[in-house]
Amino acid sequence: MAITKQKMTRILSIDGGGIRGIIPGQILVILEDKLKVKTNNPDARVADFFDLIAGTSTGGILTCAYLMPALDNSGLEVRPKYNASQVVDLYLNKGGDIFSVSRGHKIRTAGGILDEMYPAIQLEKALDEYFGDTKLSELLKPCLITSYDIKHRKGHFFTQHDAKRNKGWDYLVKEVARATSAAPTYFECSNVRSVSEVSYPLIDGGVFVNNPSLCAFAEVYREFKTSPGKMVILSLGTGFSKKDYDYDEAKDWGMVEWVKPLIDIMMSGVSEVVDYQLRQIFDSGGIQNQYVRINTELPADVSPDMDDASEENLQALKELGTYTGQNFDKELDAIVDLIV
Repeated sequence: MAITKQKMTRILSIDGGGIRGIIPGQILVILEDKLKVKTNNPDARVADFFDLIAGTSTGGILTCAYLMPALDNSGLEVRPKYNASQVVDLYLNKGGDIFSVSRGHKIRTAGGILDEMYPAIQLEKALDEYFGDTKLSELLKPCLITSYDIKHRKGHFFTQHDAKRNKGWDYLVKEVARATSAAPTYFECSNVRSVSEVSYPLIDGGVFVNNPSLCAFAEVYREFKTSPGKMVILSLGTGFSKKDYDYDEAKDWGMVEWVKPLIDIMMSGVSEVVDYQLRQIFDSGGIQNQYVRINTELPADVSPDMDDASEENLQALKELGTYTGQNFDKELDAIVDLIV
């Protein structure tokens, strides 16, 4: 599907962050409600108002869900299958199963040291339930979903617009979602097979681009010949916790001790750099209002762990997402005015 011709090219970008995807999911519930009011259309959906959606890891799963097609009640028009609340339900209803592990698995893997922390079966079951046999090329709008090819040692980008042109770049959506969320140490790497029957060993795109906003910017600039002045970008984070690491402890860490801090530093650092770069681009052009980044610090009662799917933490993440969306009310109103 070609990008709709209008004054602005509208981009939505969603970071990685595991179960913390509930936070941007809830922000988009609020945005969708605002769009319904603005357009006086109770059936308005997030996908209706963005020309390209980009996502990494949990953001990639969200991207697939917002763009998932289904026939409307008349059976004539293809519409987004899920509204924003139903997308968040994927995490609220399936998160506990996805991030659960048997005692036997814990023993066999030595708590994730000898093998992945979680079997992928529940994740794959949930993705199959939500996406079935839909192909990337069948998603409703252009998209960019990130992963990393460990064989060819380069980034692997799933793009709906390329998949429509060439079956060599087309995949089942559930495999796209599985690849982008194959976080090292959490799940085993994925072996994704394209429609043209070429296999790619892929891991979570968060290892190199946890905030895909700049990738989305470059894709729109290259593919659709859109200048920064004609772009609107809404970039959503999954929350951050600036845990400080003590020198006296860190100086003696080995490989095992560095794993979690390194992932934390890498993910937050990459996201912050992308935000800095885009702010410089839009500020220098005098169009700073066309780039909005919404992220929030995680309070003490919300776990920063990407895999904490306890009932208490799921509810805390949902409340934080709602609070964040309400706290950025003016920014969301401004985005609505730009994208409608």
